[in-house]
Amino acid sequence: IRLALAQINTSQGDLERNLERHLRALSEAHSRGADLLVFPELSLCGYCPRDLLLLSAFREGVRSAETRLIAAIPSGMSVVFGSISPREAGHGPDLYNVGVVVKEGEVVARIAKRLMPTYDVFDETRYFANGADSCPVDLADLTVGVTICEDFWSEEGNEFVSDRYDADPPSDLVNAGASILLNLSASPFHDGKSELREEVVRRVAMRTKRPVALCNLVGGNDEILFDGASMVIDSEGRTIARAKSFEEDLIVVELDAEGVSAKSPSLQPFFDTSEGVFRALVMGLGDYARKSGFKTALIGLSGGIDSALTAVIAAHALGPENVLGVAMPSCYSADMSEQDARALTENLGMEYSVLPIEEAREAFTSTLSELFEGHPNDITEENLQARIRGTLLMALSNKFNRLLLTTGNKSEVAVGYCTLYGDMCGGLAVISDVPKMLVFQLSRWINRHAEVIPWRTIERPPSAELKPDQVDTDSLPNYEILDDILHQAINNRLSPRQIIELGYDEKVVTDVLRRLWLNEYKRKQMPPGLRVTSKAFGVGRRMPITGHTSVVVRPPQEGSPDHGE
Repeated sequence: IRLALAQINTSQGDLERNLERHLRALSEAHSRGADLLVFPELSLCGYCPRDLLLLSAFREGVRSAETRLIAAIPSGMSVVFGSISPREAGHGPDLYNVGVVVKEGEVVARIAKRLMPTYDVFDETRYFANGADSCPVDLADLTVGVTICEDFWSEEGNEFVSDRYDADPPSDLVNAGASILLNLSASPFHDGKSELREEVVRRVAMRTKRPVALCNLVGGNDEILFDGASMVIDSEGRTIARAKSFEEDLIVVELDAEGVSAKSPSLQPFFDTSEGVFRALVMGLGDYARKSGFKTALIGLSGGIDSALTAVIAAHALGPENVLGVAMPSCYSADMSEQDARALTENLGMEYSVLPIEEAREAFTSTLSELFEGHPNDITEENLQARIRGTLLMALSNKFNRLLLTTGNKSEVAVGYCTLYGDMCGGLAVISDVPKMLVFQLSRWINRHAEVIPWRTIERPPSAELKPDQVDTDSLPNYEILDDILHQAINNRLSPRQIIELGYDEKVVTDVLRRLWLNEYKRKQMPPGLRVTSKAFGVGRRMPITGHTSVVVRPPQEGSPDHGE
């Protein structure tokens, strides 16, 4: 038989758009002689439509889209697509997350997802009930075991699930007679996830001694990015087919009646960190803009590396002719900053404008002078400049319907080195999950063939340029140190004492963690950001604003319990 995997880019709740992509994939798969076509998890309604799932009108729309899709399936082709089904009785959610199995134009099974992830960015038990069992289906001369995403992540010792599950859907299906395992997946991207996912699938194939095909979602839905990289792995654990990463693809593999590969298509490559993260950000920004109805974008260009990287990503995602860069110099801005911002836009082919803010700064200062009399200048006056810039950029965004992109990196956002209603203004925080050291790495990668970002922008000491001779290290540790402390606290969840034992200065660790916790209120008010690391700010990290933070900031005294664990 010929098995096809349709790696499509769906939108949460956009049933017409999603249906159109299914129909297009159906046509291509039919023209390539596919007997069995598999789509990703929740492919018809998009992953994950969240509280749209609670609306009766949306559920009715899904049923209507299903009917139209099933009617369009060519004679002789079997199809498995992702959808929802009502749960008739019982406590808890009244929906199942299902794989709809269609054969000869009829629905022969609705296979419910059995394992519901409730960690990191997942909250599926809010919407879905667990499926009860695993039953294979006869399709195209094969006995097929259908699973959905997390059902494959059940293996004991898996670093994500540990002992969370007591069921093993792949083994249950094989014990029930399945000769091949299919997985409809919506497995999100982060750096290193593509390789990890393939290793999980390889282990399923080897322990069940069955070939495995996983069809993964691709595209950006709000903060969450999906990299695709769908795959077919044989019963010996060899990868015999891999789809493209970060773009739609349809791969076809020939299998014999024993479920063994008879023909091997070419394997698409994985990307290293720099290229993988860059492609993910470009895809995520492009999808966020298009799915939100924006065709053009706007960026405040400081002449610094963060805004430069954001501009490059935007130019690749939307086309440089659709991105406007705006420099807003003050009396504290170095001449080189405006020069480098202009050079960047010329290198990219972007539109460029200059809006000096000195006159506005003087007007605000004059207006506030009577109330501020007797109080020395402090961070208030620095933030005022950022807020003037934010106001101007929001005005341009409103007037010309451009998506305003914020340019703060993860290191700054973590410790609050950013200004509410200033540089945090915007509709999407493009690099808010990119630590500063990765910003440097990506910028050098972009310049690997020719100068795109001016080298002076990359090499000069980072500065907010809000007061004379200011550099970031006036307020922050060296970024290499800062990033690792933050990684240990956020990603690895180490306590203050554990981080200090790695060799970091106690005062530095305490100060960084204090800033991290005290600035939760800022992060709650920032635009959504694109997730590219294993733990991003946003839906996957839910911390209180007003909670008491001393137990996770102060290192314990010698001999006292470590309450930071």
